[in-house]
Amino acid sequence: MAKRIPKGWTDGTVQELVGLSKAEAAIVEMRIQLAECVREKRVAKHLTQSQLASRIRSTQPRVAKLEQAEGSVEMLLRALFALGTSRKEIGRLIGAT
Repeated sequence: MAKRIPKGWTDGTVQELVGLSKAEAAIVEMRIQLAECVREKRVAKHLTQSQLASRIRSTQPRVAKLEQAEGSVEMLLRALFALGTSRKEIGRLIGAT
């Protein structure tokens, strides 16, 4: 049975809608994975966003943006390292996307 799509809507991926190349879509997915990992590790270590910000010499609003995948990949990596994440673990995380 075919999926019903409301009138005026189209069926497709976000990649198609925004017009991302495969490489751009892969980068977005990677950023999302890294951001989710930052949040999960911060919460698991019972740290506030402010405490993590202090560890990476940043601000709480910037950490909040990092956790929404709005920061640079470099800052995401800096946060992960500050949370004790190994390069090997980050490699596995990036490779999983």
